Amino acid sequence: MTTERTEDYLKVIEKIIERKGYAQVKDVSRELDISSPSVTGMFKKLTKMGFINYEKYGGVTLTPEGEKIAKCTMEKHGIIRDFLLILGLDENIADHDACKIEHVLTPDTFEVLTKFVEFMNIREEWPYWLDHFNHYCETGEVINCIPTAKDDCPVHGKKKAQA
Repeated sequence: MTTERTEDYLKVIEKIIERKGYAQVKDVSRELDISSPSVTGMFKKLTKMGFINYEKYGGVTLTPEGEKIAKCTMEKHGIIRDFLLILGLDENIADHDACKIEHVLTPDTFEVLTKFVEFMNIREEWPYWLDHFNHYCETGEVINCIPTAKDDCPVHGKKKAQA
């Protein structure tokens, strides 16, 4: 079982390795806004846990288990972020909240969120009900319309008139 802190470290190490090919204490320190001695201490713990290979004053690599955890955490982050963006949240807020939520989802909830995001991304047409939800978030007004009556809808009728 890993902690939120462990997952965050592994995720950041993986991102840095993807970006520049290797990671060092100073890179992780800068990315997480944590002192270098704190990062060094955590690297020692992650080494004992079998998640990283660390040489003092050298680079850091992930073990296969560390890489697995990092990639899983990154996948969760991406799916949650996409879900929050579908709901209409700002990118910065979605990214921040995804970072918090990624650590607490049950596998069942993550599976359903993944399927929802996949479903939304394979659809050719944006679902009309999502426009109604966004309208409700902005105005508090509930719109009761059906797809066959979109022309009379206060949200979609306006969009069609502007097109």
